[in-house]
Amino acid sequence: MRAHLLLPAFLLLGSVVASPQSDSTAKSGPGFSIDNIDKTLDPCVDFYQYACGNWLKTAEIPADQSSWVSFVELDERNLLTLRGILEKASINDPGRTAIEQKIGDFYGSCMDEKTVNAKGLDPLRPELDRIAAVSDKPALMDAIARVHLMGDYALFNFYSNSDFHNADAVIAYLDQGGLSLPDRDYYIKDDARKLEVRKQLVEYATQVFILAGQSSTQAADSAQTVLRIETALAKASVDRTVRRDPKTRDHKMTRDAASAMAPNFHLDRYFATSGTPSFSELNVSDPDFFKQVNGLLQSESLDSLKTYVSWHLLRGAAPWLSQPFVDANFKMRQALTGQAEIQQRWKRCVELTDDSLGEALGQKYVELTFGADGKQRMLKMVDALETSLDQDIQGLSWMTDDTKKQAKLKLEAIRNKIGYPDAWRDYSSLTVVRGDLLGNYLRANEFESKRQIAKIGKPLDRKEWGMTPPTVNAYYSGNYNEIVFPAGILQPPFFDKNMDDAVNFGGIGLVIGHELTHGFDDRGRKYDPQGNLRDWWTAEDAKEFEKRVSCIADEYSNFVAVDDLKLNGRLTLGENTADNGGARVALMALEHMIAEDKTGKAAQKVDGYTPEQRFFLGFGRVWCEKRRPELARSQVLTNSHSPGKWRVNGVVQNMPEFQQAWGCKAGQPMVSANACRVW
Repeated sequence: MRAHLLLPAFLLLGSVVASPQSDSTAKSGPGFSIDNIDKTLDPCVDFYQYACGNWLKTAEIPADQSSWVSFVELDERNLLTLRGILEKASINDPGRTAIEQKIGDFYGSCMDEKTVNAKGLDPLRPELDRIAAVSDKPALMDAIARVHLMGDYALFNFYSNSDFHNADAVIAYLDQGGLSLPDRDYYIKDDARKLEVRKQLVEYATQVFILAGQSSTQAADSAQTVLRIETALAKASVDRTVRRDPKTRDHKMTRDAASAMAPNFHLDRYFATSGTPSFSELNVSDPDFFKQVNGLLQSESLDSLKTYVSWHLLRGAAPWLSQPFVDANFKMRQALTGQAEIQQRWKRCVELTDDSLGEALGQKYVELTFGADGKQRMLKMVDALETSLDQDIQGLSWMTDDTKKQAKLKLEAIRNKIGYPDAWRDYSSLTVVRGDLLGNYLRANEFESKRQIAKIGKPLDRKEWGMTPPTVNAYYSGNYNEIVFPAGILQPPFFDKNMDDAVNFGGIGLVIGHELTHGFDDRGRKYDPQGNLRDWWTAEDAKEFEKRVSCIADEYSNFVAVDDLKLNGRLTLGENTADNGGARVALMALEHMIAEDKTGKAAQKVDGYTPEQRFFLGFGRVWCEKRRPELARSQVLTNSHSPGKWRVNGVVQNMPEFQQAWGCKAGQPMVSANACRVW
């Protein structure tokens, strides 16, 4: 599913997202408190520092984290809740339900570190032997298909998604891929940081090949082979900023044409081994990538290609093999994120269970944490934000009536998914065996891969979710034209039933506005109400839009992320547009609520702050953040989101409403001389 996330998913090196810190810290919720505010500062000079100053003085990034922000704090609490569910379910009680058996035995197998260590590499050897036995390059595609099914996309990506021009139909997609590092620039740029990370990758691969049975000399040669092939893949790959425009990835062709374009991929053989349903057309996101890699498949020896494919199988499995593999994997992760210590095993196992059996585990989570009343409160807020966004669009001076009518149709068509799915995923065909961690992991990956592949040629299931209920995140999907808010995020500091409406509108209200605005950002605006890639704008309005988003792109490109590295305003454009638009419509919704309150209570000060001021303070609290320098540098290359400081200050300096609320004067830093506004 192609979606705009509120926060990026950090999936590095085949490992799951690292989250919480110590058990004791997890017991205190990350709620809103005026104690976080540094009142010695002027909010008009640096509002982020004002709203977060005291928090920044006392907060520390836990040793098992690469950053510390409200999302991770809340995820910490969720992990404890999920741990309780899983430890209870892992008790081998004959009275367990089928769901309890699957999630309990999956988690229990992960926690059985003694058995995992005793087995070593043995659980993966049959698959490694399968690759080693390949006798020619056409047969190599069978091995690659197997590795893809087991969760690691060596050489390229293959998946199903809705047709760009017929969103109700699901088709096959071929796309670039095959890299171990987070971005192509790590392979093709030669600054000190990139050179060091490449060195770390070679050391990591060497260590893993030694653990897999190669001699030191052979392992070093194998690691260099991996780097050489992945560098060629990186050079053939399109820059992620360019790929933001969906039109650059829109290349539908016949299956025969795709096969003829890159004959060395032996796609018919690949599709057969993958179990792909019969189909005649597919989308090739980047034809030039496949044309270039077609030559690579010709020039590289079979042994070198087998080494590369084996590496991807090993790197995907490494976090779930014996301790030496886990240690090697974490050392590479440290090089990329600065994370000082690995998570406790139970945390990694909870995350893996959620990743593999999320809608089974999610059923139990929802029962404990999220009731129908929470869903109704959220739907009411979403309705208020949609009303505000509609009023905002209709009031734009730069947009013509024709485009406004089309925008209204799209807004009215947005689907709202709150808390959890209406229908739960069926895992009955997935076998989970107690004491078989790697087998469970690979079978779960294959189950999901085949589930996705089976969608090809079928109507789009618009009821399906792309996140599990415990996830602390949210998203907008252009080709589904929907916003999705899992139960996991509907807690403090985003939403707190004990807090005043102003703070909640600055928290979850702004998040709702952010996701709605994604439907009209530089990418979202290119999809129509049904999710088709279709231009519904007049040429004049499109020019006016581009002028305004260019203002935001240029503005954010001048913000310093870390050291001397500035943000890429084009890479972060969609998120920055959504942050700015979301803040404006959330504040509008709050003002409407205050105006409709007959008691006058909604307009009263709380803790000495007006509702408007508390709105901005609630917004600031959500983005109080610390990052390790290694992660901060990496995110400049790969993250479509700005750092917390600029998600706050970048927004408020563009808002006259902020300046009025805090009495800011022209010339102060939080008053932009050339304020940008799209929505």
